[in-house]
Amino acid sequence: MSAIISLDLAGFVPREDGSGTGGGDRVWDDPQGMVLSVHDFALVPDLVAPLDAGERLLRELARHTARSGAALIEAQVRDLGGVPGLWQLVKVPRATGRGQVFIGAWTVPRDRCSVVLKVQAAEGPVSGMREAVVADRVGFDSYVRPHPYDPDLRGPLPYHVADLPEWDAHFPTHPLTLVRQTLARVGASAVLDDRFRALPPFPGPAPDGGASDGGASGDGADDVPAAPAPAPAEAPRRRWWRGR
Repeated sequence: MSAIISLDLAGFVPREDGSGTGGGDRVWDDPQGMVLSVHDFALVPDLVAPLDAGERLLRELARHTARSGAALIEAQVRDLGGVPGLWQLVKVPRATGRGQVFIGAWTVPRDRCSVVLKVQAAEGPVSGMREAVVADRVGFDSYVRPHPYDPDLRGPLPYHVADLPEWDAHFPTHPLTLVRQTLARVGASAVLDDRFRALPPFPGPAPDGGASDGGASGDGADDVPAAPAPAPAEAPRRRWWRGR
């Protein structure tokens, strides 16, 4: 069963080479270099906490993302097609060259399965312009801030104000702007299969820490580097921004 049966795909075309389409994944590209994909998982969702865990969910997400070599920009619990889901924006250093890859995902977990709507875009040859301009405008002392979900977090990438949505209008073609706006637009159009909607809700992580997929898989994320393994105290978890 494909959980998402309809989306507004304006501007996107199916990936011609068919890469990333195995296992039921659906992948589209657009002329600006964005990749849009939908992934269905017939497995218990691998989320760090239940959707109703509030601040604990956000804190654990930020920590887990940092341990995996990336940085959580923002996360919220939002409905997708009338069903509660987890909205996330993450930035990852490119494996080759300078710059970052920005990835947004909407994960809708149910008791024994989940669906992920994912958008990603990478910086091109010129990177860091948004950060430099914003830092100059606000001053460096106000630029880097403690992470709002965990003020004590020290991750591989800093939390800073240039990633905030209020700067998107100043940088309309920046990959973070494109990912944030496209994920919102496409997500607002999503129609879920009634059979998926009728499934029992996600009760929380599996008792053993979860060994199943909790997010999207292969969709052209070749620029996403291999990340350090999680700390030994944490059970191994999927990095949803990585390919299979």
